[in-house]
Amino acid sequence: MRPAPALALAALCLLALPAAAAYFGLTGREVLTPFPGLGTAVAPAQGGAHLKQCDMLKLSRRQKQLCRREPGLAETLQDAAHLSLLECQFQFRHERWNCSLEGRTGLLKRGFKETAFLYAVSSAALTHTLARACSAGRMERCTCDDSPGLESRQAWQWGVCGDNLKYSTKFLSNFLGPKKGSKDLRARADAHNTNVGIKAVKSGLRTTCKCHGVSGSCAVRTCWKQLSPFRETGQVLKLRYDSAVKVSSATNEALGRLELWAPARLGSATKGLAPRPGDLVYMEDSPSFCRPSKYSPGTAGRVCSREASCSSLCCGRGYDTQSRLVAFSCHCQVQWCCYVECQQCVQEELVYTCKH
Repeated sequence: MRPAPALALAALCLLALPAAAAYFGLTGREVLTPFPGLGTAVAPAQGGAHLKQCDMLKLSRRQKQLCRREPGLAETLQDAAHLSLLECQFQFRHERWNCSLEGRTGLLKRGFKETAFLYAVSSAALTHTLARACSAGRMERCTCDDSPGLESRQAWQWGVCGDNLKYSTKFLSNFLGPKKGSKDLRARADAHNTNVGIKAVKSGLRTTCKCHGVSGSCAVRTCWKQLSPFRETGQVLKLRYDSAVKVSSATNEALGRLELWAPARLGSATKGLAPRPGDLVYMEDSPSFCRPSKYSPGTAGRVCSREASCSSLCCGRGYDTQSRLVAFSCHCQVQWCCYVECQQCVQEELVYTCKH
């Protein structure tokens, strides 16, 4: 039975493919659907163009209605997909699995640690991008954050429009649907990992202040809320991935519903415990990702660092060494007036790639 959409996933457990496709399934059981514009800057749609963009996304009927009522949302979803893809690829650039789903979407149907990260980074990207879209004026139904004593008109005038995380999380909760219980372990795990991503964005909210006065004096100080760069959120989620908790299910007799449960470790005096709100959770041990399979293209031919990653990345098969010449700017000097003049230098560089 299909898990309830409410607990299924943050509207965007995506992954982009070279053919500009994105994953909008709720549980890993949906097919990949064309997603135009992924990886390219998209101007806000005019007129009824956003309606067509909403119709092209694989959303539930209710989500599609919300999308159609919210001009700018389709573009924001595209930006969120692009952001989560880039961050996933960056965080796993030295790992055996490097965030590739090309032709291998079976991973989305499993309960691996990697799947948990995909859910978390997708929901985090959507939360982050929605908040930024509000402050950038790309959404019609929201504007700057509701900082005390700061009106939107003043915010635009002084260039201190805060990221509207409050609206973003509220809209996302509505977009995902009401919270209902589920007897499906996978659905509960997906919902948990989705919330981990949202909380990671919330934890990066900062208060930034700007002074206004003669000669830089702080006669008037304006403060607003600002999200940390998404790279920092990605680093937090990668650390959560590294320490992810394997879970099973247990019935909460008091509430009469299924709960996530982390079995006690061998040698531990404590019994099993529920995972913490900030833990990424998974249900199945991941494959090695060393050889091509339905989950990974393998690591053959991957570039590695001899000191840092070749040993693990190449799975004991060894690596090939090649030399290449790299051109770069050198001996740069500032010339009057006003440019920098550089020479072109060439140096030899060694490149290491995993053997087949």
